[in-house]
Amino acid sequence: MKFTLLLFAILGTLSCNSSKNMLPDDTDLPMTENPTDTSAQLTYLALGDSYTIGEGVSDVGRYPNQLVALLNTGTEKSWAAPKVIAQTGWTVDELDKGIDRADIEGNTYDLVTLSIGVNNQYRGLPIAIFEEEFENMLLRAISFAAINADHVVVLSIPDWGVTPFAVQSGRDISKIADEIDAYNRVKAELCKRHGVTYIDITTQYRSLGAQADMLAADGLHPSAKMYGLWAEKLFQQVNMIY
Repeated sequence: MKFTLLLFAILGTLSCNSSKNMLPDDTDLPMTENPTDTSAQLTYLALGDSYTIGEGVSDVGRYPNQLVALLNTGTEKSWAAPKVIAQTGWTVDELDKGIDRADIEGNTYDLVTLSIGVNNQYRGLPIAIFEEEFENMLLRAISFAAINADHVVVLSIPDWGVTPFAVQSGRDISKIADEIDAYNRVKAELCKRHGVTYIDITTQYRSLGAQADMLAADGLHPSAKMYGLWAEKLFQQVNMIY
């Protein structure tokens, strides 16, 4: 009898101690006011060069950041801040290496934009090499969009030949224009082949790119106002997807 009573006492003590170590019911947990579910936000990867990193403007002035701001105010969807992999001066192969260093292989995004090629043209690199490298980069961008080619948008190369920097450099302006047109034809054809949206920003840039309010302080790169025009074009396209 004494053994039985002792056993019950021990079991009762263990039960009490165990209940202290268990998590309380959800009703006992403090509620977080206005929780933010970041997993519900759509994601955006912006790949490119100085035009994507926004050389000469603040972060909020970049077109990827302006695009996200438009999407978050102009749609019912919630978008996270863009993941930007870009650097001033990058050619296609340098962007490829930059992506490797960013260690994002295997990640996927709801939107991927690609703006690259102007530095290949600026350095006078063979367009045949650009064609091969750009196609590989385009396929890589599609893979980051979870193989949804319609979630990838490519921007044409703006004609920097219209800028004060180009004029003062003494370069052949018409030659720059012809080369950029050739590069853009390659980009447009490869986008068509792989089902990717291609947006022409070159035509508009040629008419506005020399205006003082459309230029950064260096007289070469676009201002936040010009990037805003690109963001609006992208917004119209992305809004049709989402």
